[in-house]
Amino acid sequence: MPSATRLPTYAELHLPKRPDGKPDYSLCTGDEQAAKLCGPYTESLFLYRIWLAPNALFIAVFLLSLIHFAVIWFWTKRRGTSFFVSMTLGLLTEVIGYIGRVMGWQNQWNNGAFLMQICCLTIGPAFLAAGIYFCLSRIVNVYGRENSRIPPEWLPKIFIPCDVVSLILQAAGGAIASINSSKNPSATNTGKNIMVAGLAFQIVVLVAFFAVVVDLGFRIYRRHGTLGSYAAFDQNPQLVALRHSNYFRGFLAALVLSAVAIFWRSCYRVAELKDGFTGEMMKHQGQFVAFEGCMIVFAVVVLNVFHPALVFGALIDGELKGNGTSVGRKGAEKLMSQSGGESDYEEVPNPRAAQPYDSYEFRDMRVQQHEAGRPV
Repeated sequence: MPSATRLPTYAELHLPKRPDGKPDYSLCTGDEQAAKLCGPYTESLFLYRIWLAPNALFIAVFLLSLIHFAVIWFWTKRRGTSFFVSMTLGLLTEVIGYIGRVMGWQNQWNNGAFLMQICCLTIGPAFLAAGIYFCLSRIVNVYGRENSRIPPEWLPKIFIPCDVVSLILQAAGGAIASINSSKNPSATNTGKNIMVAGLAFQIVVLVAFFAVVVDLGFRIYRRHGTLGSYAAFDQNPQLVALRHSNYFRGFLAALVLSAVAIFWRSCYRVAELKDGFTGEMMKHQGQFVAFEGCMIVFAVVVLNVFHPALVFGALIDGELKGNGTSVGRKGAEKLMSQSGGESDYEEVPNPRAAQPYDSYEFRDMRVQQHEAGRPV
């Protein structure tokens, strides 16, 4: 049975031809001229008339956020470079993507602008997610590594490579779709499928991240109830003060909400792209603005307000200056090596567990007795 012949579009019938015989889509600018030569906007690449205002607003917000992240990075003497690089790459990609949509507003038959916004806005949040993953190990260190099933230094080693795989799939799919957009429709569809696979993998990684966060929260709650705060958590004075600060608590909420926003947006993009670049969900601009643009703006802005470099200070780069009362990573390893591989801090009942957190005399006494070889 012969395949059905595709009917020419309005633009293909009415646009002047270029020397190569193809329609000159560069003439599809301006509402009146576009309607006359190219047809209704529902037949354009974007399938609707692009709203200029929200796209321009998103560009402004992302640029301001990028400037804010850069200022904080320099002001804190380049602390949190990994977080800064991740957020910078994500924000630059978002800006380029929305510039593509503004170019599409000027000419909705501009294939380059369409592919620019599809590719950049698809991969951008993967960089932002990497910045979130970097923060998780710092949170574990604030409470004490004993509260996590996974050693804090392993968390970035697990999540960042997975995020890179997701990013590579999305970028490769976008590249295949871009290169073959006007030459090979089947290859374009293959590129789209690879992009969807990358987005789906990103969702899986985010679900794993949420699972680790929930498990960490449960273990912190259980150990706090069983041992008390003094025995369950690292008692370095800087960490105690940090755990009791409202800014740190706000940061915890901001980080989770930022991850949830990226997760929601990724679910939406999978549903949107699974039917191709002409699917039903691609025709609804309001959904795109709400579930793509607004979700990512929210994810970025909350981390501007609760910036991890301001929250953690030197701890964000693994630097922590205590006063000798810390039972943090190095102290715990020292005590464990001296006690034959086991630390007595969690097994010996702590008579000061219910007393104020800022009292360290008892911990000092225990450390001195342990080092002297006397029973604690």
